[in-house]
Amino acid sequence: MSEQPQLVLGLESSCDDTAAAVLCIGEDVEVLSSIVRGQDAAHAPFGGVVPEIAARAHADLIDIVAEEALAEAEVSVPDLSLIAATAGPGLIGGVMAGFTFAKGLSIASGVPLVPVNHLEGHALSVGLEGGAELPYLLLLVSGGHTQLLIIEGPGQARRLGTTIDDAAGEAFDKTAKLMGLPAPGGPAIERLARDGDAERFAMPRPLLGREGYDFSFSGMKTAVRQAAQEAAPLNESTKADLAASFQKAAIAHLIRQTERALAQSGAKALVAAGGVASNSVLRSELEALAERSGASFKAPALRYCTDNAAMIALAGYQLHAAGLAPSQEDALALAPRPRWPLDGEAAPVIGRGKRGAKV
Repeated sequence: MSEQPQLVLGLESSCDDTAAAVLCIGEDVEVLSSIVRGQDAAHAPFGGVVPEIAARAHADLIDIVAEEALAEAEVSVPDLSLIAATAGPGLIGGVMAGFTFAKGLSIASGVPLVPVNHLEGHALSVGLEGGAELPYLLLLVSGGHTQLLIIEGPGQARRLGTTIDDAAGEAFDKTAKLMGLPAPGGPAIERLARDGDAERFAMPRPLLGREGYDFSFSGMKTAVRQAAQEAAPLNESTKADLAASFQKAAIAHLIRQTERALAQSGAKALVAAGGVASNSVLRSELEALAERSGASFKAPALRYCTDNAAMIALAGYQLHAAGLAPSQEDALALAPRPRWPLDGEAAPVIGRGKRGAKV
């Protein structure tokens, strides 16, 4: 870390959370403020995130949230050393709203801008609370991504596996929606599953005969839908059993692939990040996996698993400190990206998602 503390403003707008945070980074990392404004009420009538609604909300909120974060941190813009902002991947309208605001703030203030890959934010978020021994195996598991990566440092990620269809978080959300549960779906499924019988409904075990460390969740979504149709009308007990059966199968799949990757990689630390990493059952299973594998396990605090700007600020600072951030001219010229793989050297994976073929 730098000898002179650095004040970094982070901005995040990749999905449906508008977030801003201020970090003071010196010998340690201190989160001076972390503001997150969700949009659940706006999207609830549609059963999922509507990109156009999200983009408008980000455009309306980003300056307000940034001002709140600066005020809470008792910091003014001229005090900042860096502005770090998500430049992708994500819903392009939201990314544009946040990153364009960051560009304008940087131009107006003269504070350097660091574009940040949203996935890099998650990958390095464990550093908000002490970090983990490098290199570590990262299970990045969220609404939009499910990947296993070796993290060797800022800007140094090597992908071992990824989903070939749907992300784990998407499967949780769709399962919740099918049962009429409120958004966000992941926490709703976890709460309901506590009272359910996880053995009642049979769920598939994806990719059992396939080599590698990829994931697949589309079959589980289909199995949940079929089971719900056969058991209709669903009472609360059946919903709990279905939630428990799905959650057990989804977590077993995550654990199985992660265990194989941990053994192959030889990593001494296992890290989980992303919104689904806030699931207490998954965290417990990952901790047990690390213990029997002789590795340490770390995950960010729950507030830093879901989308937030503190992780963006930290990633921006670490990229800048490592000499990996683009020049100011290049940063201001950068166009936001709806897709931006963390490991640019990895071979493309082509699968099927809810909007058709995806890479």
